[in-house]
Amino acid sequence: MNDSVKCPVCGTKGHRVDGATVKSMLAISLREVREIPYRFCANEDCDVVYYSDDGTQTFTRVQVRERVYQKEPEAADVLICYCFRHTPDDIRQQFAQSKHVKIIDDINAGIQSGQCACDWRNPQGNCCLGNVRQFVKHLETTQRQDHSD
Repeated sequence: MNDSVKCPVCGTKGHRVDGATVKSMLAISLREVREIPYRFCANEDCDVVYYSDDGTQTFTRVQVRERVYQKEPEAADVLICYCFRHTPDDIRQQFAQSKHVKIIDDINAGIQSGQCACDWRNPQGNCCLGNVRQFVKHLETTQRQDHSD
């Protein structure tokens, strides 16, 4: 397996996603999906969401069912957690109120209860918790910088 396959449009290295993820996320006829490896392109400046390892096939933002957080990281209302429907704005509001983001606890509880389905609901095909934690870390860093000015 070649782990350095790059998006044919932007050249960003993408990570493999399960074919079930691609099928569940597409809003087009699944007749277009082949039984070949696909990758997720996280480059926000690129319209491609999924591309085939051989570079012959791409699926773009307009062809997926959900808005993609990695493609719109500055949007307040895009989902950052697809299973439990949390947005960056939800996290921002909680952080502003208490500095403890209970959304992380909510996601962890959902995972422990077997209610998570990131491999089908999250366009990147894996758990969103890393994205959520990274976003919270960004808020903490931004707050520290604001207080040190």
